Amino acid sequence: MTLDILEQFEMKFKESVNDEVSAKGSHKTDYEWKLVWRNVIIFIYIHVTIIYGLYVAFFYGKLWTFIWFYAIGVGTGFGVTAGAHRLWCHRSYKAKWPLRFILMILQTAAFQDDIYVWVRDHRVHHKFTDTNADPYNSKRGFFFSHIGWLMLRKHSEVVKKGATIDMSDIEQDPIVTFQRKWYLLLMLVCCFIVPLTVPVWGWNESLWYAWHMAVGRYGINLNITWSVNSFAHMYGVKPYDTTITPTDNASVSMITLGEGWHNYHHVFPWDYKAAEFGRDFSYTTALIEFCAYLGLAYDLKTASPEMVKNVFFKTITKMK
Repeated sequence: MTLDILEQFEMKFKESVNDEVSAKGSHKTDYEWKLVWRNVIIFIYIHVTIIYGLYVAFFYGKLWTFIWFYAIGVGTGFGVTAGAHRLWCHRSYKAKWPLRFILMILQTAAFQDDIYVWVRDHRVHHKFTDTNADPYNSKRGFFFSHIGWLMLRKHSEVVKKGATIDMSDIEQDPIVTFQRKWYLLLMLVCCFIVPLTVPVWGWNESLWYAWHMAVGRYGINLNITWSVNSFAHMYGVKPYDTTITPTDNASVSMITLGEGWHNYHHVFPWDYKAAEFGRDFSYTTALIEFCAYLGLAYDLKTASPEMVKNVFFKTITKMK
């Protein structure tokens, strides 16, 4: 009976993704779909726990527990945006070792794979956007680009093209190599053990409540990060390049600490601001600038007004 249910789920999953792709006018993929059942089950559990965790947080958990996990959510968000994304992946600025270490810890607490894997997949995404080599190819539908890509075995092109990405800079960073070597242990400590221990020992929170709020926080952070792959590739405006799928989406920026100005970002991926000027909700930009003020960050790269203006006028010309 269980096997029949799993087979039906797999069939419905394939049909739903393929139907979504067909509806968007794209071709179905020509490779065999292979669901990673471990991930499917884990994601189902996480999303059920998000609902229960929010219920617990608002009606049973202590206020300090809610504040604690909210702070962890913001901190781990910066670990992804200012750390894995803008620092290590795009090298849009440089950071001294104390800042790199802090961002590494926060990125580990986010539990979105180690920095090396995160950077490799994202560099592949930028270089081969919306092709079979793109890990979260948006042309395969909203569901796939949001979460489905983590439920399936990678397309062979993702593996093949991923092997061509230059990762020498990441391999030479001792903080990244340290995290990669001890990732499993560090992740357990940073993402679950410490977040659970503080409220339970600090203000006598129920372990049951703390666990579900911890997993719920983790799941919410995942969906916030995934929204850049899905929403910011399908909904929004394209003031800088109308020929690509990434969009500028203010709502995504609001929840991702400033990562939603995605049309600009794909045109100028090396800009530490990831947006023109200091667009709204660019909290990550503010953090990087504050760290630069403290002397922890330096060599901040940004596109000049002339460069942005030239790209903008080229886009206007194409639209006429």
